Amino acid sequence: MFENVKMPEGMNPEVLEHLMFPKNYGKLDNANGIGLAHDEKTGEYVIFYSLREDEIIKDAKFATNGCQDTVVIGSMFSEMIIGNDTEYAQKAVQKMHEKLGELTPQQKVCADIVFTAFIASMINYENKLEGKEEEMHVLKMKESCNGEQK
Repeated sequence: MFENVKMPEGMNPEVLEHLMFPKNYGKLDNANGIGLAHDEKTGEYVIFYSLREDEIIKDAKFATNGCQDTVVIGSMFSEMIIGNDTEYAQKAVQKMHEKLGELTPQQKVCADIVFTAFIASMINYENKLEGKEEEMHVLKMKESCNGEQK
């Protein structure tokens, strides 16, 4: 799609595609795992919805009030894991770090908030299997994407 577009230096065409046309953004109505990662300092959050059939992730969507980096990472990551098993999805976190390359500290937190929300959705699914009534599982971020204000 972007074959005739001059890419900014260091810009991966796949990243540009996900920036311009995010995939899997929005609510997944039939999700059986819902996780929320929340940055209390900035108020940024990611909700990750997953539909699992045993160990296979049949579908995934995410929603965020975060920055464009968070949207791109959510789009790329959800595309990677749909149709794969949970073991692959856990490894996909590392693969995403490799695919994204060198990130700023802020971008690392943007990536981590997506991955944390995904993990929370997996915990929510397991909790429901154990009979716990839980609408979604919430994990708070240890690092803030805002960093220290000077």
